[in-house]
Amino acid sequence: MADLERTRTPSQQRRLGLLLAMAMFVLVVDTSLMNVSIAAVVRDLDTTASGVQSAIALEALVSAAFILIGGKIGDLIGRKRAYVLGLLGYAVGALAMTFAQSLLPLIVFWALIGGIGASLLLPSMQSLIHGNFEGDAQRRVYALVGAAAAIAAAVGPLLGGFITTFLSWRVGFALEVVIIAGVLSGIGLIRDVPYTGPRHIDVTGSVLSVIGMGGVVLGILVWQEGGQYVLLLLALGVLGLIGLRWWLVRRHRAGRPTLLDPDLFRSPVFRAGISGQLLQQIALGGTMIALPIYLQMVLEYNALEAGLSLAPLSLTMFAVALLAGKRAGRRRPAVIIRTGFLLLSLGTILLIPIVPRAEFGWALLIPLAVSGCGLGLLVSQLNNYTLSPISDERVSEAAAVNSAGGSFGLSFGLAFAGAIMLATLSLSFTAQAEDSTVLSPAQQQQVAQSLEVNAEVMTNDHLHDLLEGQTPAVHDEIIRINTEARPIALQTALLIPLLAALLGLLNSLRMVRLPDPEPSSSGETLLG
Repeated sequence: MADLERTRTPSQQRRLGLLLAMAMFVLVVDTSLMNVSIAAVVRDLDTTASGVQSAIALEALVSAAFILIGGKIGDLIGRKRAYVLGLLGYAVGALAMTFAQSLLPLIVFWALIGGIGASLLLPSMQSLIHGNFEGDAQRRVYALVGAAAAIAAAVGPLLGGFITTFLSWRVGFALEVVIIAGVLSGIGLIRDVPYTGPRHIDVTGSVLSVIGMGGVVLGILVWQEGGQYVLLLLALGVLGLIGLRWWLVRRHRAGRPTLLDPDLFRSPVFRAGISGQLLQQIALGGTMIALPIYLQMVLEYNALEAGLSLAPLSLTMFAVALLAGKRAGRRRPAVIIRTGFLLLSLGTILLIPIVPRAEFGWALLIPLAVSGCGLGLLVSQLNNYTLSPISDERVSEAAAVNSAGGSFGLSFGLAFAGAIMLATLSLSFTAQAEDSTVLSPAQQQQVAQSLEVNAEVMTNDHLHDLLEGQTPAVHDEIIRINTEARPIALQTALLIPLLAALLGLLNSLRMVRLPDPEPSSSGETLLG
């Protein structure tokens, strides 16, 4: 490793780190661009919104279901080759989006091939960072890549909305292809990380991982869309994961090759790192579903204005992640992680009482900046804390689990906070309607039935259109109830990221009591 780093100039080291960060940025911003472009894609392809949403759900499902297998494939074919194939999968999907004339290319190339590309790209990228950098350089690159993912999640909707509004959604996907070509132009800077372990395929473990991860993520996606059989899908996924654990332990004890080494989870450092990653992503997902809805549905901002209002979160997150990655020095990673969760908790606590009182987006400046500082500290440390002590032989497995935990946490945060928000809105709206002296019993029953079928946060302007034909008294009463019920629902949704941040703080206290993980290059590894 040291010999390799000596063969690279400092500028080449910086360029490689930047290229890896660009790859992560494309991976995260791709879905954001698709989400904000739904209406334009439906119109241009003459298809349906449900069809495009199905493609988005399928991409998330495929990438989650195959991510554990993706790490093993990287072992078998080479981590560098898996990284290139993952980037090419994304390029094929983006190119198909640029020239698509129907829904079919979206499903085949963007959702299926792109989803498989993501399952290869995430574990292999983390493995290559582990194998191409060491010490402070490794920590800085993990921080840079984490910051790129965080800022892509934060500014992706703004960037996508701007491109879609003023240019075309096709331009956005064409730019993805250009960025991927730029990343691939520097592939010669990457040293492959060889795998010397068993090369057999654990077919049963692979199937159980698809059922487990796929079932859980599919259940979350169905829950997010208000569909049926959520509990059945979640139960199937949980049973698949339980079966996977049983199979891995049983096969490992028999001395046979496994999809993942179950001994990974015997390490308290690895368990604490994965838990921190999961909780940080739940907090980020919950925040990024509640705040855009607040800005666009309560303050009635457009996508550009909402993105600018969220800029304090994304910019401080990016700046602090870079600063912490460069200047962490001798500070213990666990202490930095503890400070990150503390600031994230504090920012969310400050945010909750502001929601019903703020009349403009910049009123959120201080709590968003505090939360952004916390998230910046977390993304600068968590990946490095979790993976740096893992040996090269086991790093793909560990990176796949780490990526799966992060993806699951983000999906869960988005879905759970969204579900809690809509449930609270329905209960609050119904309760206030039943207490109303203006609405008749029949009207109260109509409100309850409508919310039971289709509860959603909507602007007062949208509600004005829906109430056309009602008497002025009924019209004003429904507007009043909507005005009062929305902040309660949004405050309740923000309790999800707050709870995740507080649990992360408790988990970080356990990290502080553990000895600092030794980098694998030092010869002291968690798994050799």
